[in-house]
Amino acid sequence: MDLTRAGARLQVLLGHLGRPSAPAIAAHPVSGVASSASFQPEQFQYTLDNNVLSLEQRKFYEENGFLVIKNLVSDDDIDRFRAEFERICRNEVKPPGIMIMRDVALAKQDYIPSEKMVSKIQDFQEDKELFRYCTLPEILKYVECFTGPNIMSVHSMLINKPPDSGKETSRHPLHQDLHYFPFRPSNRIVCAWTAMEHIDRNNGCLVVLPGTHKGTLKTHGYPKWEGGVNKMYHGIQDYDPNSPRIHLVMEKGDTVFFHPLLIHGSGRNRTQGFRKSISCHFSSSDCQVIDVSGTSQENIAREVTEYAEKLYGFQGLDYKDIWRLRSRRVKGERINI
Repeated sequence: MDLTRAGARLQVLLGHLGRPSAPAIAAHPVSGVASSASFQPEQFQYTLDNNVLSLEQRKFYEENGFLVIKNLVSDDDIDRFRAEFERICRNEVKPPGIMIMRDVALAKQDYIPSEKMVSKIQDFQEDKELFRYCTLPEILKYVECFTGPNIMSVHSMLINKPPDSGKETSRHPLHQDLHYFPFRPSNRIVCAWTAMEHIDRNNGCLVVLPGTHKGTLKTHGYPKWEGGVNKMYHGIQDYDPNSPRIHLVMEKGDTVFFHPLLIHGSGRNRTQGFRKSISCHFSSSDCQVIDVSGTSQENIAREVTEYAEKLYGFQGLDYKDIWRLRSRRVKGERINI
């Protein structure tokens, strides 16, 4: 595999954790629990003018940093994504460069090809079936409200949150996605995250801290959990534990769009089943790749680069080039990334 191909395959690992301190609410395009501030359209910073989002939806995202669209992805598409995921887990399909991950609690067990051994797959841009998610017109229609018309896919994954082993390793630490991304401006980046089945606090739904997208990128690192932490599951080191939070109860096909500075995560899976979701991060192709040397992102850049060099057998990989090479144009023109 050449250097360009290796760089294009690399994927940053993400994670999410939630604290059980707020009642679960059903996810809706707007929620009375979160704030719906009153301001004029000229104050919009995080959404762009178009005829897709209502004024109420734009206000909600501007104030809270996330927006849930109900029943956006069809059952048929989700069933196809699930079937492809299962084929990958059984080694019936082997997309080039895809990253297959296991929960740390299962890492020492013998690998038996099945979905019960896989907690997440990443870098599925070479899998035609799964990558359809990143090109669905119904997804891109909303993505454009945040990125503009020239859209790149920069991060894709399917999460298969396993039943917790009792060590609480199925938790994902509270974090901001921008920690993993070396490009700016952050306001032109958005994540689309779709529930593949009913998701609530029992099986580890997303938890969000509304309004935190208005803050700055915080320092991240590994949490000190006794049961262990999955590779590259960095979490915020300092946040206000009393911050209001919302647990998003979602149905199959519901999709949440959220800002990369929004603090979010997910709790442990208390059920005996696997909780599945599929997601992609998108950015405007106008975004610029930055040098993270000397910043709070230096630790993840070093870890990702070392992992890439080990995985692909190359030395001297550049973190910025890794991201440039792995992005994919999904709509409009490719400009900078």
